[in-house]
Parts: sequence; C-alpha cells; structure tokens
Amino acid sequence: MTQPKNTILVVDDEASMREFLSIMLTREGYDVETAEDGMQAVVRLKERNFDLVISDIKMPRFTGFELLDHIRARYPETMVIMVTAFSTTEEAVEAMKQGAYDYIIKPFKNDEIRLIVKNALERKSLRQENLALKKELGQRYSFDSIIGKSRGMQQVYDLIQKVADSRTNLLITGESGTGKEVVARAIHHNSSRRAAAFVPINCGAIPENLLESELFGHEKGSFTGAILQKAGLFEVADGGTLFLDEIGELPPMMQVKLLRVLQEREFRRVGGTKNISVDVRLIAATNCDLEEAVKDGTFREDLYYRLNVIRIALPPLRERREDIPLLIEHFYQKLGQEGQAQVSEKAMRYLLDYSWPGNIRELENVVERCVVLGQGEVITEEGLPQQIVAPAASGGGTLAAIPDAGLDLDAYLGGIEKDILLKALEKSGGVRKKAAELLGISFRSIRYRLAKFDIDPGGDDD
Repeated sequence: MTQPKNTILVVDDEASMREFLSIMLTREGYDVETAEDGMQAVVRLKERNFDLVISDIKMPRFTGFELLDHIRARYPETMVIMVTAFSTTEEAVEAMKQGAYDYIIKPFKNDEIRLIVKNALERKSLRQENLALKKELGQRYSFDSIIGKSRGMQQVYDLIQKVADSRTNLLITGESGTGKEVVARAIHHNSSRRAAAFVPINCGAIPENLLESELFGHEKGSFTGAILQKAGLFEVADGGTLFLDEIGELPPMMQVKLLRVLQEREFRRVGGTKNISVDVRLIAATNCDLEEAVKDGTFREDLYYRLNVIRIALPPLRERREDIPLLIEHFYQKLGQEGQAQVSEKAMRYLLDYSWPGNIRELENVVERCVVLGQGEVITEEGLPQQIVAPAASGGGTLAAIPDAGLDLDAYLGGIEKDILLKALEKSGGVRKKAAELLGISFRSIRYRLAKFDIDPGGDDD
C-alpha cells in the first residue's frame, strides 16, 4: 500500500516565495498548497488537514503570530514553522515559545529548509505514535479492563481506585491465574507514575544466585562474568512501579535486603560501595498464604508487615461465576473476533459448572481454543476440553482405588456432592431450608448447588 503524502500549507504574502517553496517541497514528494495571507490560510485549514504549516511572520490582515495562535487552539497536531527576516529573529524565537516547531531566516539555503521540514514531520509522526501507544496502554490497563460485575470484583475495583495514586506498598493475593499482574498494571497506569516504567519480575523464576544482581544491579568485575556495570530493576523502575510477583518465593537473604530497601529507600549494587537512592512504589503478589509462611519461619514477619500495608484479595473464578459470560466476551473480542461471542445454552452450563482450577488464565485458553478450532459463530459443548464436559460420576461412597486410566476428580466429587444433596432433600421432605441446615450451609448456597445440578426439590421453603 502506498504511504500517503505529508500535507504542507505554505503561507506568505510574497507570490515568489510561495511559488518557490511550493515547487521545491513538491519535488521532495510532499502535497503542497499555498495561501497568500493568514485569513486565506484559515479557510484552507477548514477545508483539509495539514501536517505542517510554513508561515511568514509579517503579513497584512492576519499576521503569522495570529495564525499560530489559531492553529494551536484548533489544530494542535499540526506542526508550524515560521519564516522571518534576519532583523526579526527575536520574534521568531518568541513564536517558538508560543508553540512553533522551528523558524527559517531569510535568505535561507534549500538544504536547511529540507532538513527542518523533514525533522518537523518526523517529530509529528513520533508524537502521533506516542499518543497512540499511550491510548492503547490506557485502554488495555484502564480500570475498565478489570472485568467483573460480581460483588467480590466490585469491591476489588473500588479498592484499587482508592489506592492507585498513593505511595503505599500493596500486596495482591489470589490463586494462580486470577489476574494479579493485570491489576498491578492497571494501578500503575492510573497513577501519577504512569509516565515512568512498570517493571515486573517473578521472584520464583530467577535463580537465587542471580536474583540480587537482577534487583540491585552489579559493578564491573564484582563476580565472574560481570564484565560490565549493570543497573538493577530498582534503578530501572525509579519514579515508577516495581512489581514483585510470587514474593513468597523470595529467598531469606533477599528478604533481608528487600526490607532494607523498603526502609531506607536506597541500596548498593553488588560489589558497589555507593548508596543509590530510588523512588519506587512496590507492588507485591503471591498465590501462597504469607501468614502461614511467617508462622513456619520461611517468610520474615517484619517484611510481611512492610508489604501488607493494603491487601487486595482477588477471588477465584469459581467464586465469581456470574462474571464468566463477561470474561468470555472480553477474550472473544481480544482475539479480534467480530460481533458478540455466541455460546450455546448447554456449553454455557458446562462452563458455569466447571471449577476452573486455572482461573481466568484457564478460561482465556479455553476461549482461544474454541476460536482456533473454528466452531463457526457459536461455541458449543463439542469444542470444549474434555475436563469441562466429562460426565459427572454417579453414586457416592469411598473410592476403593484410582483406575489405571485415571479419573476426573472434579466430576467424581461433583457426583458425590449431588448424591448428598439428594439425600438431604429426601430427609427434609424437599424443603431446601431444612436441607441446608442439615448440611451446615446457607440457603443461598444450597439454592446455587441445586441449580448447578438441575435438581428440582419438589417442595417449598417453609
């Protein structure tokens, strides 16, 4: 596809200057129009978009300064270059202060004009790319990207809005796949630190002997293989956010060093003697029980309290099943599909009944699988993985042995649960409230469980 030409408007009350610039810039491959004064330029600007305006400062009726103000107010993406005689250079400098990209002094060299025009258009292109990137990041990591209408997710949503712009350390807890990094990125990109770096690191994925160098950097020659000085992730994240995922995997010695950084806001590179101060907001995440780790002596209590100033607990997907249709639609659109995701009633029932041990990450993989396999416009049970559609085992009792072929644990336990529910209903005469009391669960819980297995109690609730 042919790249569209950059558009340039030349504004000058001297016909010879307009003609000269028009011919030269057209030969350079630009789409050029002209205007004989500022008023005519205003009309041209209404008629089409221009990437660049080259305007003389001294013009009758509507000066270059007035035209510059007009462009800055109505067409902020348009670059402006001012043309001036040598005697009015101070005015050109003032124009730059008011928003012009650069100025050209008469008489000028052709190569000078070509270079200034080229640089101005490259600056405009870079500015547009940066704006597009910021918009994409803003959309991708806005609070709206955290999908969920369930009560648990609404509580999470309210909390992260309150803490996003604070300097407080945060601890995000939740099972694997619940979206801890998505929440951390949303917090960063909705804070005053958004212009600085968001630096993620998985504490369990880096060997212990390399972790200190990764976090704090090292000096040249500080250990075998350290052939150059290296900045650590704390330095990279200065002014921004450092996200320490799986903080529970942090080795004991690194826990001590991290605690010191959180207390002193400074550290030394490996092999270094100079203290380096940083302004970093720390967000930690874990899928393990840090309180138990503290009791077991595998995680420092003082570090735990430093990290756990505000805790954001993400619920597992099985506790927010009403969000599953919303998440399916979100992932469907994320994969570039047109229209809304269509899911058959039976397939949706399977998806709602499934326990989702891999949480949101597993659901996203399932949606992608269905799209890749190309079931047409509707997701049906035939396209779902076996572990989701495997029939529930019937009957209760104790499992004597695991079959050689293995078994579906969730389906087997589901069969036991269904059998217990039926027995409780039989004993209570079909009254759900009494059945719930027999099982030590709430009325809301038994209502949900009965609906899950399509069980009609056949009685009332009195």
